[in-house]
Amino acid sequence: MNTSRIRLDHLYADLDQRMKSLRREHDHVNQSREMVEAALLDGEAHYGINTGFGVLANKRISSGDLAMLQQNILLSHACGMGEPVPPKITRLMLQLKIHSLSLGYSGVSEQTFLQLLALEEKDVLPWIPSRGSVGASGDLAPLAHMCLPLIGRGEVWDESRSNRVPADLELLKKDIAPVRLQAKDGLALINGTQMMAAYGAFVLERTIGLQREADLLAAMSLEALQGSAAPFDERIHMIRPHQGQKVVAGNIRKLLEGSEILTSHRDCGKVQDPYSLRCVPQVHGASRDALEYARRCLETELNSVTDNPLVFSDGDILSGGNFHGQPLALAMDFAAIALAELASISERRTYLLLEGHDGLPKLLMHDTGVNSGFMIPQYTAAALVSENKVLCHPASVDSIPTSLGQEDHVSMGSISAFKLLSVLKNVERVLAVELLTSSQALDFRSELSPGRGVSIAHRALRGEVKHAVKDYEVRNDLDHCAEILRSGSLLAAVESDIGPLG
Repeated sequence: MNTSRIRLDHLYADLDQRMKSLRREHDHVNQSREMVEAALLDGEAHYGINTGFGVLANKRISSGDLAMLQQNILLSHACGMGEPVPPKITRLMLQLKIHSLSLGYSGVSEQTFLQLLALEEKDVLPWIPSRGSVGASGDLAPLAHMCLPLIGRGEVWDESRSNRVPADLELLKKDIAPVRLQAKDGLALINGTQMMAAYGAFVLERTIGLQREADLLAAMSLEALQGSAAPFDERIHMIRPHQGQKVVAGNIRKLLEGSEILTSHRDCGKVQDPYSLRCVPQVHGASRDALEYARRCLETELNSVTDNPLVFSDGDILSGGNFHGQPLALAMDFAAIALAELASISERRTYLLLEGHDGLPKLLMHDTGVNSGFMIPQYTAAALVSENKVLCHPASVDSIPTSLGQEDHVSMGSISAFKLLSVLKNVERVLAVELLTSSQALDFRSELSPGRGVSIAHRALRGEVKHAVKDYEVRNDLDHCAEILRSGSLLAAVESDIGPLG
């Protein structure tokens, strides 16, 4: 087996490097293809090579019809509907399919494999309707749409990524000739979990930075609210040593180092803060641990072979169920819940910031009445948190039989994937509300310095978004704050000064 490994924390670099290496060397592809060619001569029935598919697996196909069989599987399975898979995720789908086939257990022909590489190298991105997969024989319909351009059919994105154009015209423009599929090719192309995995990888790669940003925002709110640093004492977390909890507490301590605000009210007599401040390590930490489980699952999947049947070096061609999306469906449902909790506790901190605690003006603006201050951004956060609660109903507990009962238990992992991306977007927006309101609140603490990490984040944000003294159109600032979090620039500014967070 080829041992080139794709890691989520180097996802795009690893995949790009893998594509470059495969243009030079793909011996594993050719070796597995030799096994398929031998099987075609042994006179036996081999699923998907010289038989029909799914419930038609018992129908033997004549040698003269094998190429038509493989073309027909693409055409018949390209029945997706709905809005398209985003181009960034489509590229991941394409690269993950190439990587999986390159591992040498699929038996795809070299001609078809090189055609996939040509699409990737020349930036031909298929236009893929997103709905139609039940996550069982993999992502059949989406992958069929992804692979139609190999034979000059289907549609692709134009260069602006705003419209779709006929694939044959784009192939002609890029000097790519359509291929004629050979035995096993079509089935190898459409069996697999690459759509589910691409969505999961896209989101979970983003969460590596997002979870640290959530810790940073919690520290900013804690300072603005003059909360206590005692709940982050290392001794507390060593006697309940969940890994995520320990890491979050350490991050908060690091961000608060040098805080004059915390020192100024150390003996103020306040006994306890609300849970949204006091229990940040326990809540953020639990989400971290859940996301780490999901990331491990996705990394395993990224480096797996998930089509069917599988071709082994001893000549055996075995039909199994590696295409079943249950591992991903469960992991992505769990990841969605974990992400949603980061937004849920963030919204509660935003609410506290507006209440007027310890000298902060109510609604974070002095002249309220004529001004609403930051009242309504909290409504937006509340709406997004509520939407996430609906989205977090698990898709993986559902199953509807397909293929006339041959595929009698399915994962619905594609639905887990779509929901996970929606939850991520909502979480980023809720955190943007906290970023805007905690910075506004910190402006009213200017007589004392917050911790160094918090101070750097506050200054960096103020370089982009100004303090508000009266009502204005807040949406633009919220969108900008969300983009700052997506880009990772705020976190980068902090970590470049105080060192990396856990």
